[in-house]
Amino acid sequence: MRFRACSDVGGTFSDLFVFDEEGEGWSVFKSPTTPDDLSVGILETLKLASNHYDISLEGFMAQCASFIHGSTVATNAVIQGKVAKVGLICTRGFRDILTRREIGKDLAFEVNMDYPEPYVPRYLTLPVTERINSEGGIEIPLDEDEVRGAIRQLKKYNVEAIAISLLWSIVNPTHEQRTNEIIREAWPEVRTVISSELNPIIREYRRTSSTVINASLMNIIRSYVSRLDESLKGIGYQNPISMFTCSGGIVGIEEIVKKPIYSIDSGPAMAPVAGRIIAGMERAANHVITVDMGGTSFDVCAITNGNIVVSRDCKVAGHYLGISKVDSRSIGAGGGSIAWVDPGGLVRVGPQSAGAIPGPACYGLGGNEPTVTDANIVLGYLNADYFLGGRMKLNPQLSDRVIQKKIASRLKLGTVEAAFTIWTVINHNMLGAIQEMSVWQGIDPREYLIVSGGGAAGMHIQAIAKELGVKEVLIPKFAGVLSSAGGILSDLVGEFSSSYFIESYRFKYEAVNHVLASLEKQAEEFLRRHNVALDKGRIEFYVEARYPYQIWELDVPLRSNRIRNEQELRQMVNDFHDIHEGVFAINEPEQYIECLHWRARAVGEVVKPEIRELIYGGEDPSTALKGKRNAYFGELGGFAQTPVYDGAKLTYGNRIEAPAIIEEPTTTIVIFPGSKAVVTKFGSYLLELTD
Repeated sequence: MRFRACSDVGGTFSDLFVFDEEGEGWSVFKSPTTPDDLSVGILETLKLASNHYDISLEGFMAQCASFIHGSTVATNAVIQGKVAKVGLICTRGFRDILTRREIGKDLAFEVNMDYPEPYVPRYLTLPVTERINSEGGIEIPLDEDEVRGAIRQLKKYNVEAIAISLLWSIVNPTHEQRTNEIIREAWPEVRTVISSELNPIIREYRRTSSTVINASLMNIIRSYVSRLDESLKGIGYQNPISMFTCSGGIVGIEEIVKKPIYSIDSGPAMAPVAGRIIAGMERAANHVITVDMGGTSFDVCAITNGNIVVSRDCKVAGHYLGISKVDSRSIGAGGGSIAWVDPGGLVRVGPQSAGAIPGPACYGLGGNEPTVTDANIVLGYLNADYFLGGRMKLNPQLSDRVIQKKIASRLKLGTVEAAFTIWTVINHNMLGAIQEMSVWQGIDPREYLIVSGGGAAGMHIQAIAKELGVKEVLIPKFAGVLSSAGGILSDLVGEFSSSYFIESYRFKYEAVNHVLASLEKQAEEFLRRHNVALDKGRIEFYVEARYPYQIWELDVPLRSNRIRNEQELRQMVNDFHDIHEGVFAINEPEQYIECLHWRARAVGEVVKPEIRELIYGGEDPSTALKGKRNAYFGELGGFAQTPVYDGAKLTYGNRIEAPAIIEEPTTTIVIFPGSKAVVTKFGSYLLELTD
């Protein structure tokens, strides 16, 4: 078959990346997201693709060998509280686990702060008598009559799913399994999630949190992927659908229906996949910071030594996910982020967004709040007649009017000055997000290459990089759909974990290797389910370890699938010391370590599409010059006549001196004074910051 397609639904735009195996390579398409029915926006991008290739929609879909998809459905459901009604069965005495969480506060000195609302209300959190100790012994047998009583009560409350999370089920799941059996007997149609199967980790709050979140999403994601599957079959698609996961890979829809929690923040997990690959191709770089600025959010991720960091410390809407996910951070900073003046007279931008509907004022769809996109129109960075390649016309007068009314008049500024203030504030917000992922994690961003993606990032990233002291920024040709490109370039990935606490000075080889063997078996079964031959896949092993008395762990890759002797144990401990020094700039080589979690990552390698090199076209970009327009540059003291280049006509070797603007159908790149852009052999734009 000819095509591979990858769709990513964002808060403002739905993106599509298509790779043509027989013809021109890859193409990208964007269409406004349709919040009431996401399939409409997805279908529109597919229509754009079929028109581009001059074949019918049905003919295009029939020639698709694969369709990969990611969306914000799960993330938005949790953030907005539009999830299924869940009941929780827990151990007696632990009814408030979701309220009290891990005891400590995020803001320790906010003495008047109330406990946050629990993910499952207390009246739906029902305790049952039972107790298993930390060694797996049964201290108090499960009271099965109490379980049946809890089921009757949850039935009266019409819950749609039941989460089961009992103390120390990670070492002995007997009581959780029996509770599930009783539910199946008494109420076979209700969905259940067992914590010891979903996320068997130490720390009962995080295990419980992941279990209830997963339970709350099962009906939503099952319904969503069923409708998507039906819609695609209706237009001729004949193959299985794959879905993004927050682990930085893809899985079949059967897997994501069972564990929908892995679809949370799955789109941002794909951007670093694409960033790592393109950085390696273009600059042989393995220290990379990826950023993705879309219409609603700004996502950032750091890649060190070619490794995309995963973490269990990620939250959504204030709730810990507790699962291993790509450590990307998102803030409300996109093209649709709304600017406003606070009571102290300071300009703020975001986190609220105008979204796809009504969108920024310049969309002409009823938006009456000033946004970053409106500011970029006023500053001359965006071409009102070439948004989405000219398919969507913007109205600059509406941007002028709303910025004047909501910002400039309140602060007694001119409209342009107010727009530049909005632009500066959003840059500062994004700078802070990058610093949090780099500087505050012991990373010097000056040693990293920034790979910039998203439709809006090209108008902001240079100013941010300059503040960070970064000298090079790489903007891929497909920057406008970076996450979708990541989906095409990603592998099949499954994550499996288990808890077993042991210190290195009294290491129990047999017990640890039993855990690793169990994880390996789960990983092999995952690969078989996805029809990946074991010799075509690989299984990576990790331990999450810490020094004594530390609170959080670090991820340490294991060098083999077992730890068989003292030499291999010493190598694991030394690897931990090295990683600790890399993260915190300090280590204690004489200290023993504590191992808490063991993890296996099954990777089924997918044949990657070949991104072809361009023919060298010389340094002169004049054949791509479209004309000039006024654009605002603070360094030049105001507006300047600025050359505008057609990205479709630029080729390998072209050098674009500042100031300049490059227009791509799905993104715009502004070359600010003190820099230049060079078109690379794969068509990316390498920004060289000289001042």
